[in-house]
Amino acid sequence: MALITLRVLDGTDRGRVFRNLPTPVTIGREEGNNVQLNDERVSRFHAKIQEDQDKLVITDLDSTNGTKVNGEEISVHILRHGDLITLGRSVLVFGTREQIAQRLARLRQKELSGSPTWPGSDKLPHADSGSFELNVDQIDEAADFYAALQQLDPPVLPEQLSPAQAGQLAELLTYLHTRLRRLIASVQMEEDGERVTLDQSRWQSLLDLQWRLATYLRQVGDPERRQAED
Repeated sequence: MALITLRVLDGTDRGRVFRNLPTPVTIGREEGNNVQLNDERVSRFHAKIQEDQDKLVITDLDSTNGTKVNGEEISVHILRHGDLITLGRSVLVFGTREQIAQRLARLRQKELSGSPTWPGSDKLPHADSGSFELNVDQIDEAADFYAALQQLDPPVLPEQLSPAQAGQLAELLTYLHTRLRRLIASVQMEEDGERVTLDQSRWQSLLDLQWRLATYLRQVGDPERRQAED
């Protein structure tokens, strides 16, 4: 059973810390939630965090105003220390300062070992736990920090897939890779070398690809809806 810590960065409950909560953890406005928030825009039972295959997963419980992780609307999402969770007007950070500092240290170690420097790495503070201090006074700056953190630590492929599931995932990724490759090949570099252009039909194709990704995300988060739409 995993123990998790959530700290409230913004909202009516700003400054509260929910320490070492055993999973599963529910978040909402109603009594009976492990994390009860005094926020009228938070649903009675808004979101749930549970452990599955050694990963911590947050699921939106069909809330009225939705759940965001690192600024993106989600229905289901794997959490990592340092992720920023937004529910209504409340903003929570997942993990203790020490846990986030350890994650930062791992990322710094990857950079030192010769991994390529990622855009946004300059936003990350040095991660020794003695000097790392989370900025909770300026949410915009904190959001920039978490956006950089997410970019530096991309998700990994799921484990323990059946052969059929692995085949489906490979087919999906191949489809996306092929369409993106064609779109990238159609880009034209302008004379100044600083800008590229994409014609209107390719732009519409890019928007269509984003729509398909949005549909996949919606179906992954709601298997019953997927079955109804198939």
